[in-house]
Amino acid sequence: MRDRLLPRLLGILSIVALLGAWEVASRTGALNPVLMPRPSLVGLTLWEILVGGEFLGPLGHTLLLFAVGYGLACLIGITLGLLMGASPVIYGLFEPLVELIRPLPKSALVPALFLFLGIGPATMVTVVVLAAVFPVLINTLQGVRGIDPVLLDTARTFQCSRTRTLLSVVLPAAMPMILAGMRVGLGLGLVLVILAEMLAGESGLGYLILDLQRSFQIREMYAWIAVLAAVGGTLAVIFDWMDKRVVPWRGRA
Repeated sequence: MRDRLLPRLLGILSIVALLGAWEVASRTGALNPVLMPRPSLVGLTLWEILVGGEFLGPLGHTLLLFAVGYGLACLIGITLGLLMGASPVIYGLFEPLVELIRPLPKSALVPALFLFLGIGPATMVTVVVLAAVFPVLINTLQGVRGIDPVLLDTARTFQCSRTRTLLSVVLPAAMPMILAGMRVGLGLGLVLVILAEMLAGESGLGYLILDLQRSFQIREMYAWIAVLAAVGGTLAVIFDWMDKRVVPWRGRA
C-alpha cells in the first residue's frame, strides 16, 4: 500500500512545486505576467469556464472525433495484427505497405488529407486513425508472434479450429502487448486530433486554444490547455483501470 501511494504523492508534490514556482516567478516579474499569467488567475478563469458549462461544446466535439477515430484504429489494428501474425500470406501482403507508411510523421500527412478529403469530421477521424492504428497493429503482431508455442500445441491437441484458437488462445495471450499498443495510440490520437483542429477545425479544443492565442486572450488559453490536460489525464486513468481488469495478472510475480 505504501509503495503504491508514495510515487503518487511524489507526483502530486512535483506538480504543486512547479505551479508554486510559476506563481512566485510571475508575481516577482521573473516571468512575464502577460505571457505567463499566475496559476491562481488561470485557475479562477478555469473555474468560471467549468461553472458556466462553456467546456461542454468544444470538449464534446473533440472527444467525439477522437472516440470514433481511436475506436476504428483499435478495431483495424487488432484485426489486421492478428491476421498478419496468424497467416504468412496476409503478412506478406500488408507488411510492405505498413512499413512504408508507419515511419512517416503523421502530422506531415494532415495537409495532404485535407486536400483529398476536404475539411470536415471525416478528415479529423482519419487523422486519429492514422496516428493510433500503427502502435496497435505492430504490438498486436508482436504479441501474436511471441506466444508460447506450447499454447498452440495444446490447442491443436484438443483439435480446436483456427478461428477458436485465434479467439480463445492467441488473442488472450497477446492482450498485454495489444493494450500496450493501445496506450501509445491513445496519446498519439489525442495529439493529432488537437493538431488537426488547430490547422483546419471550426470548433473543438484545438481550434479554441489557437483562436484564443491569436486574439491574445492568454489567461483563457491557459485555462483551456488545463482542460485538455485534464482530458488526457482522465483518459490515462480510465485506461489503467481497464488494463488492470482485462489483464489482472500483469505485474504479478
